Amino acid sequence: MSQYHEPTEKLNEEAFNISRALNSLKEEIEAIDWYNQRVVASKNPELEAILAHNRDEEIEHAVMLIEWLRRNMDGWDHELRTYLFTDGPITGLHDHGGEDEPKSSLNIGDLK
Repeated sequence: MSQYHEPTEKLNEEAFNISRALNSLKEEIEAIDWYNQRVVASKNPELEAILAHNRDEEIEHAVMLIEWLRRNMDGWDHELRTYLFTDGPITGLHDHGGEDEPKSSLNIGDLK
């Protein structure tokens, strides 16, 4: 079964690279989860330290892929700048938009 949803002959090298990065990111996130579960479940401090080290290496790999996507796929830069390293409720950040974004996604104004 193919990982592609469109005929591959219609995809360019950029689309293949983005797919490679996204699939690798999914794999890194899965590995982070597995290692984290093992850290929590381990009763051996030395093993726990090794597993935590491995988990943290996977986090590094995931972050590197996110940065590559930020640089190479539309939308990532804007969303990362909107949500990362902010304070307050995460879901509340969407409602405040940038200077060039409407406050309502429907752009219909007040309905009162």
